[in-house]
Amino acid sequence: MITISEGAKRILALRLSEKKDVLGIRVKVSSAGCGGYAYNLEYSYKKNKEDILIGSLVIDPFSMAFLTGTRLEYKVEGLSEGFEFVNPNISGECGCGESFYV
Repeated sequence: MITISEGAKRILALRLSEKKDVLGIRVKVSSAGCGGYAYNLEYSYKKNKEDILIGSLVIDPFSMAFLTGTRLEYKVEGLSEGFEFVNPNISGECGCGESFYV
């Protein structure tokens, strides 16, 4: 299961209110970068039969295997802000921080 911080819930609700006909935000883990995997967030307009809904997040079973136990945060640091996945399953990240491995 994934938990979502209050700050992340607020931002998700704001982003979803700006779009019409959106079911939620799809969270995907896919092969990428030098570390192996990366997180992707995109608007989801439909739920596939096997998808899992957690609050406003739509997650496919493949991605859920990597995300179990993860906490989604929204961080603001200086001029940068964005979603951060605090994932206890990762064993390391690539040097540039764009991808991770388990």
